[in-house]
Amino acid sequence: MSQLLQPVVQETTPALIARQLRRAIGQGELAPGDQLNEAELSRHLGVSRGPLREAMQRLTQEGLLISIRNRGVFVIEVTNDDVRDMYLARTAVERAAAARVIQLDAAGGGDRLLAVSDTMRAAAEADDADALTEADVEFHALLVSLAKSPRLSRMHNTLMVETRMCITALEDRYSSHSIRYEEHLAIAQAIRDGNPAEADRLLVEHMDDAVARLEPA
Repeated sequence: MSQLLQPVVQETTPALIARQLRRAIGQGELAPGDQLNEAELSRHLGVSRGPLREAMQRLTQEGLLISIRNRGVFVIEVTNDDVRDMYLARTAVERAAAARVIQLDAAGGGDRLLAVSDTMRAAAEADDADALTEADVEFHALLVSLAKSPRLSRMHNTLMVETRMCITALEDRYSSHSIRYEEHLAIAQAIRDGNPAEADRLLVEHMDDAVARLEPA
């Protein structure tokens, strides 16, 4: 039997629950500061409390939840320091990814990123903030996946769950949706053109701009 064929690994129930909780936190269904009600969640998800508690413990270890003695488990509240630190880490990962994409396949990678930029443009023109945010997240996830580095992808996946809350908050921080689209378009074009210096500069500016918009005036 070929060594390329490996046993199928099925996710455990706690892993599946943890994934759903991450998504709910990232999309704002569980907002910063919300308390998780075990009884309500177990009924809603159709699971017993044992796997739910294990899933919540995983997210606590990841830093998405915080357990306060005698009070319960809460979704983390993101401070200004957290925002700066998350974007610092994302900037490092995405700069490395962009440079690698240009080395591997600038034209192919750039074309795929430009396609997502087109989705962002359509959402901006339709004044659809939710669709724009989804495409925004897709753009950055694709950028890192195109680098074909499992370690960069793992780091980025963890960071994006946290920063998804920030990206949602950015929806009303721009005077025009087109600004978000134009920033991503420029990054995609620099990668498509095989220009690492320009792509790097634009990524840094994009991240710095997001942090500046998220911080109170």
